Amino acid sequence: MRWVFLLLLVLNSLYYGWSHLNASAQSSNVLMLEKYPETHESIRLVSDRGAYRESDPVALPTGDVCLYVGGMVREESVRQLEQRLLSLDIQADIEEVDSTVATDYWLYLPPLASRQASLRLLKELQARKIDGYIITQGDLVNGVSLGIFPNSDSAGNVMQRLRDAGYQPAMRELPRAHREYWARIALESNRLVDDELLKRLSLSFPGLRHEQKACGDVTNGESFK
Repeated sequence: MRWVFLLLLVLNSLYYGWSHLNASAQSSNVLMLEKYPETHESIRLVSDRGAYRESDPVALPTGDVCLYVGGMVREESVRQLEQRLLSLDIQADIEEVDSTVATDYWLYLPPLASRQASLRLLKELQARKIDGYIITQGDLVNGVSLGIFPNSDSAGNVMQRLRDAGYQPAMRELPRAHREYWARIALESNRLVDDELLKRLSLSFPGLRHEQKACGDVTNGESFK
């Protein structure tokens, strides 16, 4: 009987020790949560919202803001881009955008009453070593063109020399336009266009650009960057 009593005493001691350690651990966890409540909360929130996926579509503004992809100088290229987008169920419309990249300055002598009078004036200019040619079409028919200059300073210098020689030249500005072709993504297709897709498209269409503009602004002459 003595050894049974000793065995029960040892078992009770072990159970008491295990219970004491378990209670201490639980108490430590409670104290840790009370001291750092944000730690527990942040862990819960991360599990709630899920992991970030790099392939998620780029968030685009809503309303009347459109996504334009392109900036190509050849219409054929933007047509190919349009077909590529349609194959991905992305609806798009083609738009032509003209922007002024420079201005030339045209010097001329106003039209005379007849072609014969213009020919006599041209011969007189040639005799004085002044180059020119008769204008044969447009609103300046029978005038004499004196050249097109890339900047206003050079045109102004020539104009002054002609005035000093007794002529009355006129000057007209000629805007030099640059045309680009863009694919305007339909608003309902914006969610399908993300950074990864734009990277893939740029491999097939070198120099591809994308811009966000108010819908319709480019048709009114607003240029892209």
